Amino acid sequence: MAYSTSTPAGQAVQNVLNDLPGLMAIAVVDISSGMSLASHTNSNINPDTAAAYNTEVVKQKQKAMAALKLQGETMDDILITLTNQLHLIKLVGEGKKFIYLVVNSRETNLAIAREVLRAQTDLLK
Repeated sequence: MAYSTSTPAGQAVQNVLNDLPGLMAIAVVDISSGMSLASHTNSNINPDTAAAYNTEVVKQKQKAMAALKLQGETMDDILITLTNQLHLIKLVGEGKKFIYLVVNSRETNLAIAREVLRAQTDLLK
């Protein structure tokens, strides 16, 4: 457990754990540094390492959106589907942070996972 529930990021991690107890990994990440503000894993996935790499995914997508001149569009989330896993990156805090979530695709409904993450957006502003 790499979080304290006394911080907004730690509280968000705890809230998601309460609503999706079977998750594989979660991290709340600061985009400017790529560092986890809070994280937890129930698997061999290291959410802090994933945070750094996924920060680059977010930054590259932001660059692509700027290059494509997608004015008036904001990135809500990024979904990466693997054979047995869903990796969901939910941007929060006006694009300054994101929640990274990994779930087993056979055990978790994508719509529920998105709703659970969406419920944390106000906490992380």
